[in-house]
Amino acid sequence: MLLFVTLAATLTLAAILLVSVPLLRGKTTAPWAALASVIVLLAGSVALYATWSNWTWPTERAAQSPAEMVAKLARRLEREPDDLAGWLRLARSYVVMGQPSLALRAYGRADHLAGGKNAEALIGIAEILTVQDDKALTGAAGDLFERALAIDPKAGKALFFGAVAAMRRGELPVARERFATLLSLDPPAEVRPLIEQQVAALDRAIAAGPASGDAAVRVTVKLAPGMAATAGDAPLFVFVRDPASQGPPLAVKRIAAKFPLQVELTAADAMMPSRAIAAGKRVLVVARISRTGRPEAASGDPFGEVSYDVGRDAMREIVIDRLTP
Repeated sequence: MLLFVTLAATLTLAAILLVSVPLLRGKTTAPWAALASVIVLLAGSVALYATWSNWTWPTERAAQSPAEMVAKLARRLEREPDDLAGWLRLARSYVVMGQPSLALRAYGRADHLAGGKNAEALIGIAEILTVQDDKALTGAAGDLFERALAIDPKAGKALFFGAVAAMRRGELPVARERFATLLSLDPPAEVRPLIEQQVAALDRAIAAGPASGDAAVRVTVKLAPGMAATAGDAPLFVFVRDPASQGPPLAVKRIAAKFPLQVELTAADAMMPSRAIAAGKRVLVVARISRTGRPEAASGDPFGEVSYDVGRDAMREIVIDRLTP
């Protein structure tokens, strides 16, 4: 559950107060107030995960711990390597135990055994790839979600992430269709209004037509001397915020923290079409190294920030030189 919650938070940070749903990304919170805040969004994605996940612990003696049960299953699969259902069960167990690298290997084995025809294996691989780098949602992970939908057009998680990926590609009608299909799958009562609001927001965006202009935020991110020890190998999140609004960010990206680096954020990074970067707006750009790997700020996270006039400023520099209180 933790893996999916982390993913949903990453993908949906840019959701707005009156718009619902996801990915996360720099696109999803969660599906997976109205998608009103990152917290509400996150709760929605957890509910969707609980509804459409088919994970169960291996049924063994109650005296065994989850780790013992999973280890026993892994040993059995060494003797019976062609057990597709067993590999899927092992992968789901690793996900819930917070071991994505092992889950990825198990899903990969299942995908191999199924000849690329098992939707659950494809979705599992894609979810983990997106957690590791949310840009994969418009690359390898996105392709896997599309393949999963070709096999199972009503796979809940593939529909959700496929809709988010479609929004990133600017394919709003496709995103709208997928969110609408989610509604037909009888989602939890607390999540249905959020998805309905997302469909309504996409309807408005489609009716309004493509956005004009080339609104973008471009920054170079550097790490101040002496901060490397506090950063480690944690990922970098770059947020674009509206200083006049307490709502979620206008855009967000999750990037490997290799400094110095250049980052561009546009409306394509907004996740929700109703709230995005726009020319003429003065915004605050925050670059934060997340030692927890999550988009939410935690005490001790190194960060830096700079104001930015969209449409006027070119490349600006952010120096990560302080710690989150």
